[in-house]
Amino acid sequence: MYLRQTRRKNRDGSVVEYVQLAHNQRNAATGASTAKVIHNFGRADQIDRDALGRLVSSISRYLNQEQAVSAAAPTGEVEILDSRRLGGAWTLDQLWSRLGIGAAIRAAAAGRRLDADQVERVLFTLVAQRALEPGSKLAATGWVAERVAIEQVTGISDDQAYRGMDFLLDTLGDIAEHVFSSVAHLLNLDVSIVFVDTTSTYWETEGPDVLPELQADPIDDEANPVESGRRAFGHSKDHRTDLPQVVIAMAVTRDGVPVRCWTFPGNEQDQQIIRTIKDDLGSWNLRRLVWVADRGFASAGNRAYLTKGGGHYIHAEKLRHTNREAAAALARPGRYKRLADNLRVKEIHVNPGDPLAGGDGARA
Repeated sequence: MYLRQTRRKNRDGSVVEYVQLAHNQRNAATGASTAKVIHNFGRADQIDRDALGRLVSSISRYLNQEQAVSAAAPTGEVEILDSRRLGGAWTLDQLWSRLGIGAAIRAAAAGRRLDADQVERVLFTLVAQRALEPGSKLAATGWVAERVAIEQVTGISDDQAYRGMDFLLDTLGDIAEHVFSSVAHLLNLDVSIVFVDTTSTYWETEGPDVLPELQADPIDDEANPVESGRRAFGHSKDHRTDLPQVVIAMAVTRDGVPVRCWTFPGNEQDQQIIRTIKDDLGSWNLRRLVWVADRGFASAGNRAYLTKGGGHYIHAEKLRHTNREAAAALARPGRYKRLADNLRVKEIHVNPGDPLAGGDGARA
């Protein structure tokens, strides 16, 4: 059986084509083969394509996969010119766009002597490669040229990759703010409370970074620490003080959605890091914030710093190593209110002793 097309010429000279399902039948008397029509599908320009699809589907049930592919393939040999992976990169690209990351990068590049679309695609390629098949920037150039299909990217050079990373480091604050604003609107986030914490990660290398371009610029003791990826010896939360490390800080919402991440040299102290985080987020229009941190960030100076601009804080103190304020609070009588099986609270107002506070206001 096969589909055939027949033509009929009308009196006005127009030609109409019809599609029919037919099969060849041999005439017993003459021995000649003639076409016998089994079903008329009607005019070719008005054909019911859904009916044809149902016919193909019903026939395919009696074929195995190879036979079905062979029957559907065009006649003649097929030459495969290229084959790329698509699924993982395509999914990441959709998330990248939905979260506003691509738009944030293009906006940051708009005022520079850069092709905003190109640098955005280069950075996405590097991110996708790290997520799907981690490797170096040089490995990323071969990966995108040979193994994966990414929209609007046929290939990148290692120079483009390094220039893209330099641009990202220069504009990271603006990009992070743009992305968070987009995500906060998309997910309707509550950003009245921000939780802050740090961790450290180490490298199994022989020594810390000593290259001049990785050294932090000299700053006075009163200045807040500056972000840097310099590996240095310091207090290791992985208990590997014998290896150089960096400190990673993160701020998240009450629901655990990241606000921003920071990287500091491995010998930076938590008590100084909290000030940089507050300053960086100060221009993000996050309304009135309550900072929540553990005792590693607690100091009289930090508590005063966090209350600048009407801010508030919640931080923890160990009972066996209490400061003056905690000792005064624990000494006050009053009933505790049970919030959970492992949590009881009691509200006590304590004057921190700052003569400028006068015992009242936000610092009480």
